[in-house]
Amino acid sequence: MSFHMPNRFRTASSIKARAGEILTDEALMQVAPSIFATEAHESRSQRFAPIATIDVLNGLRKEGFSPVFAAQARSRDESRRDFTKHMLRLRHEGDKGRTLAVGDSVFEIVLINANDGTSAYHMLPGVFRLVCLNGLMTGDTYDAVKVRHSGNAIGDVIDGAYRVLDEAPRVSDQISAFKALTMSRDEAQIFAEASHALRFPDADPAAGGIQAQQLLRPRRSEDTAADLWTTFNVAQENVIRGGLSAWTRNENNQRRRTTMREVNGIDQNRALNRALWTLTERMAELKRAA
Repeated sequence: MSFHMPNRFRTASSIKARAGEILTDEALMQVAPSIFATEAHESRSQRFAPIATIDVLNGLRKEGFSPVFAAQARSRDESRRDFTKHMLRLRHEGDKGRTLAVGDSVFEIVLINANDGTSAYHMLPGVFRLVCLNGLMTGDTYDAVKVRHSGNAIGDVIDGAYRVLDEAPRVSDQISAFKALTMSRDEAQIFAEASHALRFPDADPAAGGIQAQQLLRPRRSEDTAADLWTTFNVAQENVIRGGLSAWTRNENNQRRRTTMREVNGIDQNRALNRALWTLTERMAELKRAA
């Protein structure tokens, strides 16, 4: 099975499959070698029990799950490279009745693990939006699995995968509800300002820079609708993928053009994604109560 590694991913620690394909072990090894760690990093004590992600993945493959995205955190300590934090996104090949298919979105399971002490084992619900080829993560209101590095957890992990998969209908219903809510211009601006505060918590308005309104700029004609689901997706894509430009002023009041960076860090990506989803849930609650 072939895999896709665009030029912009060749030096980054992430890779995603082409549409309809899955990632092979060869592809995973190139980008996230820590997936294959079967022992703990030398810094861990005897009490630390490694959870080999490749064993988990192979178990999930037997259950019909396949990896379609992988990323690995960067580490300044070269000795941690084969043990450090990594993230996989998986889809279920069968059981179509349980997997999410709402318009342009499909359900995914997000797996995060590390064997150097930088992360417990996490598994949480995710959504992949086909229009923009972008991965989302749901908020804290959905069931997520967390397993400590102690004992043999492979069986619990596979059971956890189905617990997360069971969330698909609820995620589907919520997406449908988001699509049914129309956003006014003022509501969209409030949403953008809250999203901006999540992405730039320490921003100084006097210095210029990326403005909240820029987060509402759609990148394609499909994203010009005024519903809550579209507003969320436009803001999420701009927050995570970056690429927006603005003028700023330095301490000498000199102007310079700056470009918003893509969020590549696993922790920041996860935190922003889940916070944006929660923001969307709260906006939906306010609109229903109005």
